[in-house]
Amino acid sequence: MQNKTTQLFNIQYPIVQAGMVWASGWKLASAAANSGILGLIGAGSMYPEVLREHIQKCKKATDKPFGVNVPLLYPDIDKIIQILIEEEVKIVFTSAGNPKTWTSHLKSHGIMVVHVVSSVKFALKAQESGVDAVVAEGFEAGGHNGRDETTTFTLIPMVKEKIEIPLIAAGGIATGSGMLAAMVLGADGVQVGSRFVASEEASSHINFKQKVVEAKEGDTQLTLKELAPVRLIKNKFYDDIQALYAKGTTKEELVALLGRARAKKGMFEGDLDEGELEIGQISGLISDIKPVQEIVADMISEFKTAKAKVANLDT
Repeated sequence: MQNKTTQLFNIQYPIVQAGMVWASGWKLASAAANSGILGLIGAGSMYPEVLREHIQKCKKATDKPFGVNVPLLYPDIDKIIQILIEEEVKIVFTSAGNPKTWTSHLKSHGIMVVHVVSSVKFALKAQESGVDAVVAEGFEAGGHNGRDETTTFTLIPMVKEKIEIPLIAAGGIATGSGMLAAMVLGADGVQVGSRFVASEEASSHINFKQKVVEAKEGDTQLTLKELAPVRLIKNKFYDDIQALYAKGTTKEELVALLGRARAKKGMFEGDLDEGELEIGQISGLISDIKPVQEIVADMISEFKTAKAKVANLDT
């Protein structure tokens, strides 16, 4: 299955395993790479030296391409960038910030850069900054999200119309048929997050993984737009947020409620009541926890089946 994405990253299938906080450690990234897709280590939940350790372990666990996802708002971003260069990471996905800040510096060290966007405007800015590809992520996605609430299948064709570089679709994609639909709309590949949270290799807590499997339609909601929009599974913490909104809250009250390490508490430590449980709407279609290799094999099989069905449709 060769196209712009597989050629760009030198991978077998045009799928990227998203670099998610508290879920995407070296075990997940290397398992993804060994399954023929691009695995990403999520630097957003790692101190600089912890990231270095994950990169080194990933190198030992796979000889296939892998990368690192770096939120540009990270407080020690200069240290993170230096580690990526020192460890000779070949592919970096940036998010949550201005790609102009670090793209040229990374590329000057031979590093491929992909930036995550949530709108046509930001896709164009990313292209102008010199990135090699963009990930266009729709409103359905888990975790931190765009403010405009543009859905993936609306966003992809609009971005495709305006950019020249490879386009990777993200948000609400966990199946082969979803992958095919995104590519029909113009995507050159897909980035998948939530499905890989419910994998054996993800570093997220088993309580959180099980909660994802149990999630149904309507169990997630985008909230905290005053701070940074984030899609969460509804739980006690989410209800506490809604109670503040109901009485007429302030940004300061929301910051105080959020506190520190809410995401770690929920997704890594398994506190399903007080923790922040970030996951996408597609969780309603996830019904089991399985190895990454099986997840990838299922997606490719579903993709081929869906493609055959489409080819047989009457015109």
